[in-house]
Amino acid sequence: MKHLLKQFTQREANVHIQFIKYAIAGGIATVVDIVTFSLCAWLLLPALSESELIVKLFHIQVPQISDQLRSWHFAADMAIAFLFSNTTAYVIDVNWVFHPGRHSRLKEFMLFFGVSLTSTVLGTGIGWALIRWFGMGAAAAYVAKALASLAVNYAGRKFFVFSR
Repeated sequence: MKHLLKQFTQREANVHIQFIKYAIAGGIATVVDIVTFSLCAWLLLPALSESELIVKLFHIQVPQISDQLRSWHFAADMAIAFLFSNTTAYVIDVNWVFHPGRHSRLKEFMLFFGVSLTSTVLGTGIGWALIRWFGMGAAAAYVAKALASLAVNYAGRKFFVFSR
């Protein structure tokens, strides 16, 4: 048990513990992403519809806008959330999950964001389409985006960005 706990407190860990640490780091980054996206979708570029759970829970007033405009706002709000959540993910991953140093810090950071950007663009495109063509809510589109990003990010970060 002591050996297992030690793997959680330092960077050295077997692949199973590393994935659990990655999931924890991803959970923290996801909370940052959700909070940032939700605030932007509510206060900055409205992307929420009246049927959203967050709107009903907090009795938020949402403007009546077309699904076309909501889909574009969704994409812009996701871009803003991306910057905050991926900076959070990078800081945690480089300090706790993976071994940095394969590349210079700047190149590593750029590769990290490149992998994240690829998965986010793919996921955001799916979310945009779900809103635009199927009238789905922003929350459902967000979940689709998150699921599309998970595997791409882990594989890209583990084998392309941080692997030695």
